[in-house]
Amino acid sequence: MDARVLVAGLSIAQPLFELVHDEIAPATGISSDRAWQGFADIVRELTPRNRALLARRDELQARIDAWHLERKGQPHDAAGYKQYLNEIGYLLPEGEDFSIASENVDDEIARIAGPQLVVPLSNARYALNAANARWGSLFDALYGTDVISDEDGAGKQGAFNPLRGAKVIAFAKAFLDETAPLAEGSYLDAIAYSVKSEQLAVTLSSGVRTRLRDPAQFRGYQETPGGIGSILLAHHGLHIDIHFNTDHPIHELHPTGIRDIYLEAAVTTIMDCEDSVAAVDVGDKVRLYRNWLGLMQGTLASRFDKGGKPQTRSLNPDRRYRSPAGRHFDIPGRSLMLVRTVGHLMTTDAVLDEYGNEVFEGLLDGFIASYCALHDLKGSSPLRNSRAGSIYLVKPKQHGPDEVAFTIDLFTRIEDVLELPKNTLKLGIMDEERRTTLNLKACIRAARERLIFINTGFLDRTGDEIHTSMEAGPVLRKGDMKSAAWLRAYEDWNVDIGLACGLAGRAQIGKGMWTMPDRMAAMMASKQVHPEAGASCAWVPSPTAATLHAIHYHRVDVFARQQALRSRVRASLDDLLTIPVVAMPSWSAEDIQRELDNNIQGLLGYVVRWIDQGMGASKVPDLNNVGLMEDRATLRIASQHIANWLHHGVIKETQVMEALKRMARLVDQQNAGDPNYINMTPHYISLAFQAAQDMIFHGRRVPNGYTEPTLHRRRRAFKAALRGD
Repeated sequence: MDARVLVAGLSIAQPLFELVHDEIAPATGISSDRAWQGFADIVRELTPRNRALLARRDELQARIDAWHLERKGQPHDAAGYKQYLNEIGYLLPEGEDFSIASENVDDEIARIAGPQLVVPLSNARYALNAANARWGSLFDALYGTDVISDEDGAGKQGAFNPLRGAKVIAFAKAFLDETAPLAEGSYLDAIAYSVKSEQLAVTLSSGVRTRLRDPAQFRGYQETPGGIGSILLAHHGLHIDIHFNTDHPIHELHPTGIRDIYLEAAVTTIMDCEDSVAAVDVGDKVRLYRNWLGLMQGTLASRFDKGGKPQTRSLNPDRRYRSPAGRHFDIPGRSLMLVRTVGHLMTTDAVLDEYGNEVFEGLLDGFIASYCALHDLKGSSPLRNSRAGSIYLVKPKQHGPDEVAFTIDLFTRIEDVLELPKNTLKLGIMDEERRTTLNLKACIRAARERLIFINTGFLDRTGDEIHTSMEAGPVLRKGDMKSAAWLRAYEDWNVDIGLACGLAGRAQIGKGMWTMPDRMAAMMASKQVHPEAGASCAWVPSPTAATLHAIHYHRVDVFARQQALRSRVRASLDDLLTIPVVAMPSWSAEDIQRELDNNIQGLLGYVVRWIDQGMGASKVPDLNNVGLMEDRATLRIASQHIANWLHHGVIKETQVMEALKRMARLVDQQNAGDPNYINMTPHYISLAFQAAQDMIFHGRRVPNGYTEPTLHRRRRAFKAALRGD
């Protein structure tokens, strides 16, 4: 890992150099030497600007802190605060109205609303599962989750429970009645399907032959030697594929022999190099880049044992059908893949610049991810990702339009080096920092020719809200934060600004993650609010969740909903600027302790796997042993919340240390069945435990409340200890 190669003034870690030279460069038309020379020019030009942007963040934070400190003990002056933010350039003029002009955008982003997966790119198997989650079995999703209750003997015991199967079929056929209704009767009474005169013909148990109420919903079918193998329907831009097969026990429950109903589910997937991975050195980065390369070449495979049998997973092929008129056509078999790079803060030793300094990791991620994607654009694999000829990069943790403009300049430089047409690289802006939210229209303007995505996210956005207003007072409890004026305004503001800037039909408007992968009934009861809010995509934690969440996009016509929302009164900027603090806290000692315990247990449960096992995303049991899918944003909100309460005297350092030790014992117990787990008790000196303390007790001083610097330092120390360094 210490060997390095000197090229164009850069010192490149040998594993990365070999990946680029031997695996990425061939067949792209851009030699390794040409690429590194171009990247060296990018580093030389953009590094000073990156540093200046980070310094500007610190300057603005210091000025906001000073404003609050000068008025400590006084009632909050909302009008004066807003004026001050304008004066210091934190709050910028919106400018004239405009619409984005992004071109060559795939339908999955521009014109199809549906679930979106986010998956750690470090794990090839997970990445493949997500890419293949474009299609999901509705029967499996229902049978295997709590959406179908265990009541009346319908539990999951044994290989197959006919009582549970009957409930699955009843749910599925009711879904078909709702989504693609028949002109007469119900799918419950259907006994045969055929294609007659370019239409779907359905025979009911009464002998009546009917058709779809809207014949245009019938898009095609697949044939088998025995007749029709499947029927393809469409609704709200999503497909439904009804499969027939009598060689399955569930067929006994339907006279038509329906084996399964496949829903088009995870229409898009974000392959993540950021919050859900633990990438701290060149070995980790090469693993990420190699997996992305394999996805772009269509060659990525994962070999593993399942039930004692060797399995190989690879990318699914496209799906071929015959149209009602008899012509063959294909539709994608895989989710459209975007890649989330890191933000502007962190650096990496994978490449050192001409002065021996680590390069900014965001520069390297953007360049290598785009270089890999040349294989997709040049069509070297039959498994195409972007049919429109674009590369989709999601950029997190940008603070305001100047930082977005910097990213756009980076994209332009990358296109020049890789000889790509202008605006090939498309940008997704994560609206998860306060200065981006307040200036969202200006951020979108800076990316107007490349924008394909905006979204909201509770954890990071709240973490930045707490850090920015650290000196204003003690913040609300996290549960109360979800109903705070600023957060409600934030969710609506994102949609309002996106629609006003012409994102409908051109780009995604997204909402955040459902974090409880084992609570699918609760998800089905509550997550429909996301498409109802005008979001054309929303995050889910698994392929199964994507299949179920797809039902919500059949129930809600998102693009019609967006059209209706355009006429509402825009969310209030004044509400957005409402600081979520409590002038005179009235919480009981029990309330305070419960909040502290909840924050610390979640923080420790996640950080111990990050530091000791390199797991950037994992299902962590909470205080009630409910599994929550967590990533690095969990640490940011928890550590900032505790740091704020410490700073304002709501809790004391001794109280925090006692809770840390008590929750460490609980987390050790919750992980007792993991043979790779390293206990934090009884000595409380592990690197993971120290990382948790660092994030809490130094939380006020770290840039924007980010946890990456602490995590990277401690993880590197852990890996060095394993090597015996």
